[in-house]
Amino acid sequence: MKLAALLLACGCVIDAAVASPSFLDGAYGNAEGCRYAKTGESSGADVFFLLNDEGVTTAASYCQFKSTAKKTSKGFSIRMQCESEGETGDEETVTLEKTKSTYLVRFADGTSWGPLAQCR
Repeated sequence: MKLAALLLACGCVIDAAVASPSFLDGAYGNAEGCRYAKTGESSGADVFFLLNDEGVTTAASYCQFKSTAKKTSKGFSIRMQCESEGETGDEETVTLEKTKSTYLVRFADGTSWGPLAQCR
């Protein structure tokens, strides 16, 4: 039992050590997503977007960043994998397009989420 606890603790330390560096200047989202970023509580809204250094959370899915963000002329490019209702999708590269004060998450198929404003 002690060995299992020790291995679990070591795994947590290793995971923390390889975490991707911060590349965004804070959290971005719609009103519901920013409320969640601030309080940690979801209102249960059907339209919910939160973008942070770990990934994108929506009302129906969580998309985790799987690589280090690469700076582009429009913002960032990064690998992401989404999970929704217990189903895990394929990893894909998305772009995070930055305007003056928002981000747009753009998928290769043309789908986009946003614009997402910086949470205050």
